[in-house]
Amino acid sequence: MRLVIARCSVDYAGRLTAHLPAAPRLILVKADGSVSIHADDRAYKPLNWMSPPCTLKEGEDGVWTVVNKGGEKLIITMEEILHDSSHELGVDPGLIKDGVEAHLQELLADRMETLGEGWSLIRREYPTAIGPVDILGRDHEGATVAVEIKRRGEIDGVEQLTRYLDLLNRDPHLAPVKGVFAAQEIKPQARVLATDRGISCVTLDYNALRGIEDDKLRLF
Repeated sequence: MRLVIARCSVDYAGRLTAHLPAAPRLILVKADGSVSIHADDRAYKPLNWMSPPCTLKEGEDGVWTVVNKGGEKLIITMEEILHDSSHELGVDPGLIKDGVEAHLQELLADRMETLGEGWSLIRREYPTAIGPVDILGRDHEGATVAVEIKRRGEIDGVEQLTRYLDLLNRDPHLAPVKGVFAAQEIKPQARVLATDRGISCVTLDYNALRGIEDDKLRLF
């Protein structure tokens, strides 16, 4: 990971345009290729970012240009670099889910037909270079599907699934891979982002999966 603190302005050009005027900011360049720009507030959420796969070019004029596969650009104009360091974090062991999320994964893996007739399981905790995919399966047409399970579905969960899909779709034995974002509750912003990225959203009923009452599941 590369960590840069700089006074900079940021311009985004893609499906829309956005501009951040010059100010001190934190820029993170991760090993997976992602680039994110942060202020000293907003908790963990970046002001702007570019998800992998993307390329970063540093110009001699102090302008960084980040371009993704869709041709969208993030242009960072450096006025003053206050700190620049790189750190090797190694392979992350991944998120250890709480009891409910782990149980949801186990239940859904045993009842793949809940997602649709003819669906089947390939493997739980399918390994990738950036962590395990909760469930890898096949739909009724035999297409590969990656399922990310959360107790509460938020934007960061959609981003996580997006990164998995980017990697899985590079494997010719699996591609094309579709995504399903499954949670007991899905926030509206997360649903909008998932829909924009072609990811299906599923609302899970924990009790129904445990057989306490009739299945209640909504697929959007």
